Amino acid sequence: MIGLGTYAFFWQHSDRALEPLSLTDAFRATRELGVDLFQICDFDPLERMTDAELRDAAAAARDLGLTIELGTKGIEPGRLARFLELAATFDAVLVRSMLYGPDSRPTRGQAVEWLSAAMPRYAASGVTLALETYEQVATSGLVAVIERVGSDCLGVCLDPANVTARLELPRDAVELTAPLVKNVHVKDFAFSRQPGWVGFTYSGAPMGTGLHDYPHLLETVRPRERGVNEIVEHWLPWQGDGESTIQTEREWTRTTLEYLRSTL
Repeated sequence: MIGLGTYAFFWQHSDRALEPLSLTDAFRATRELGVDLFQICDFDPLERMTDAELRDAAAAARDLGLTIELGTKGIEPGRLARFLELAATFDAVLVRSMLYGPDSRPTRGQAVEWLSAAMPRYAASGVTLALETYEQVATSGLVAVIERVGSDCLGVCLDPANVTARLELPRDAVELTAPLVKNVHVKDFAFSRQPGWVGFTYSGAPMGTGLHDYPHLLETVRPRERGVNEIVEHWLPWQGDGESTIQTEREWTRTTLEYLRSTL
């Protein structure tokens, strides 16, 4: 299933927007684009909501016919337990996270210990935990942790864009993680020269115009055959003013959805 995530609304949620979108506003915008899946990922207000506010947001998603996934950073026992509770509130069956959190950098052994303790509860609840590929952890190390835990409910959230900052090739990350992928983050990316030709900027690009070999990902991972959801997000730099940035963000979302739908 194709979905949108909060990173597709990054600037629309930010305080730079004239009228920042609430979570429910993003739900409505998602449905208006004909999308049935939304991933609430690294959305700080989620963890500050009261129980009543969380129930209201979950009810709004259900009323709109949206399937919800959740996302956080870190695998500390308390964090994993809290997001399993939130998954129950939102009827979510997937939580995306990262090995390192804002206040924790577990060793490989500690990560295996924490995840091994948490996964039976996730499995009993029917919730999958997908750990994202990113530059702070070698993709081979992430795979090694997941394989040591050995749970069918633990896998990879594949984001090939992130690993380039570690000097890994996106195609290599795709091929290494393919059997373990439970979720895909979809965005294109490219390098551009800085003014004066003194270095590069590595940033987002409209889908289909950058370096991401998405056909290779589709062929290698086979997400549609395996029921792996593809979540649209962006790395959109600030465009000089709020109106231009938000307009571009919306255009990139439409472009990405058109691209993905053309591959179905």
